[in-house]
Amino acid sequence: MATEQPVARAAGDQTRIHNIGYRNYDGPRLGRAYARRSLYSQSLRGAYGLGRSAKSKVLPMLLFVVMCLPAAIMVAVAVATKANDLPVDYTRYAIVLQAVISLYVASQAPQSVSRDLRFKTVPLYFSRPIETSDYVRAKYASLASALFILTAAPLLVLYVGALLAKLDFADQTKGFAQGLVSVALLSLLFAGLGLVVASVTPRRGFGIAAVIAVLTITYGAVSTLQAIADVQGSSGAVAWIGLFSPITLIDGVQSAFLGATSAFPGGIGPSNGEGAVYVLVTLGLIAGAYGLLMRRYTKVGL
Repeated sequence: MATEQPVARAAGDQTRIHNIGYRNYDGPRLGRAYARRSLYSQSLRGAYGLGRSAKSKVLPMLLFVVMCLPAAIMVAVAVATKANDLPVDYTRYAIVLQAVISLYVASQAPQSVSRDLRFKTVPLYFSRPIETSDYVRAKYASLASALFILTAAPLLVLYVGALLAKLDFADQTKGFAQGLVSVALLSLLFAGLGLVVASVTPRRGFGIAAVIAVLTITYGAVSTLQAIADVQGSSGAVAWIGLFSPITLIDGVQSAFLGATSAFPGGIGPSNGEGAVYVLVTLGLIAGAYGLLMRRYTKVGL
C-alpha cells in the first residue's frame, strides 16, 4: 500500500516528499516460455477477432464461412447423388479458393503487427524477459496456425462428407493427408510473406494493399505469362515462370510430389527435378521471411 510521509518543513514551505512504498512482487517468475505462449495464443485469437470487438470478428469469420461453404455444398451433392468421387481434389481446393486466402492474409497480417509498430509497443515487449526471437516466432506461428485452420477446416468437411457418402476410405484418407501437407506448406509461406510486407509500415491500410499486391498481382502476372508461353509453344518455360508467385509455387510442389493435378496451362506441372527446385525456393522464402522479420524487429526493439 502506498504511504505518505511528510517531512519537517519551514513555515510557509509547501514542499513534500511522498514515499510511494510499492511492494515487490514475490510470486513465481513464469519466464520467456510463458510469455511466448501468451503472445502466441493472444495473436491467434486476434486473427479471428476473439477477445476483440464484434466489428473485428466480422471479416475473419465471414472468410472462414466462405472457405467452408463450397466444401459443404460439394459434400451435400456427393451424398445426394451417390457420386463415386468428390468434385474437387483435396490438393486443389486451396488453389481454387486462393483469392479468399490472400484476402485473409491481407486483412490479418497487418492486424498482427501494425498496431505494435504504430503505437510503439514493441520495445515494451522486449523490456521483459521476452526477446526478439520469441516475438517473431509467436507472431509467425500464430498467423500460420490461423491460416492452417482456415485452409484445413474445409478439407476436413470434405473428408467427413466423403466418408458419409461411403467413398473409398483408403483413397480419401490418402488425399486428405496430401491436402493437409499442401495447406501446411501454404500457411507457412503465406504467413511469412504477409508478415514481412505488413511489418514495413505501421499503417494498416498500406499494409493490406501491399499484401494484396504481393499475393494477387504476382499470381495474375505469372498466370498470364504462363498462358502466353504455352500458346507460343514454349511449354518448357511454363514451369520456370511458376517460381515467381507464391500460389504457383505451392501448385508446383504438390503437383510434383503429392500427386495433385496442376493448374498450369495444359495441366502439366513441373517434373520431379523441377519440383525439387520448387521445394527449395519455397523453403528458402519461408526461411528468408523469418530472417527478415528478425532483422526488422531487432532494429525496432533498439
